Amino acid sequence: MDHLEHRLLPVNGIDLSLYSAGPADGRPLWLLHGFPECWHSWRQQIPVLARAGYHVLIPEMRGYGQSSAPQAVEAYDLQSLSGDILAAMDALGQQRASVIAHDWGAPVAWNLALTAPQRIEALVTMSVPYAGRPKRPATEIMRKLNQERFNYILYFQEPGVAEAELDADIARSLRTIIFGEGASDAFLQEKPAGAGLLDGLAEPPQSTPWCSEEDFSVYRRTFANGFRGPLNWYRNFERNWQLSEHLAGQQVLQPTLFLLGERDPVGRLEAVTLERMPSVVPNLEQQRFADCGHWIQNERAAEVNALLLDFLARHYPAGG
Repeated sequence: MDHLEHRLLPVNGIDLSLYSAGPADGRPLWLLHGFPECWHSWRQQIPVLARAGYHVLIPEMRGYGQSSAPQAVEAYDLQSLSGDILAAMDALGQQRASVIAHDWGAPVAWNLALTAPQRIEALVTMSVPYAGRPKRPATEIMRKLNQERFNYILYFQEPGVAEAELDADIARSLRTIIFGEGASDAFLQEKPAGAGLLDGLAEPPQSTPWCSEEDFSVYRRTFANGFRGPLNWYRNFERNWQLSEHLAGQQVLQPTLFLLGERDPVGRLEAVTLERMPSVVPNLEQQRFADCGHWIQNERAAEVNALLLDFLARHYPAGG
């Protein structure tokens, strides 16, 4: 990978661990990772985007790695998570930027586009779609639909429960969720409501073609202090809904590219949202990848990179 710089940036009441690459005077481009991932999830995009002339900024999101991990659950609402990025932009003297985001990074990106439209020029989101503020918190709907059936988001709600399971063997937990078919198995497997996330799942492989043992060691270090901070993101569905009342009916007007793997379990879970998304995101381009799972920027790196460069050249050129 090309030369990376690292700093701890005091912003928004926390220390944000921030990696960067590319020319310092290049147009800023933020890459936001998801769960259970790390800044290194963008390892196949960073050099490509940096060589294209962008100033690429890759944070370890709040609760991950070397960034601060507050204990309070409410410290992980979307307002706080988006505030970290906006405060970092301010600290770095960036008036405007574009954002590329995957998984949980996508809701942060959607929220940035909605709440700070004057700061965000273009958007690329992967896996998690957006179709406006729901009429009820998502967890309320999930509880009604999954009274006797396991649902991983509901399982994550009670502090300490999922941590006890996942922290018992962090490397195995990460491998089970990330490698092979683990994402689909872990999040969509039919089992009773009292089950654990990893119950009934096969022993995971040690590596995949797109994640070497050396790469995986970065994921392990990211979660060295456990899963509590990252899991707290899931515990704010109701709070996020309450804080977003002013966004009801608002559209995402920035040029937006949405990428999804056909085998991504989120595609099944968010089928209705995907169908409605074009009405809320009118300047939307979409691309789906056959025979691709959830970890799209790694599983199909070359194709994703080509799409990113084409989209950015049209809507956020490096020399613009």
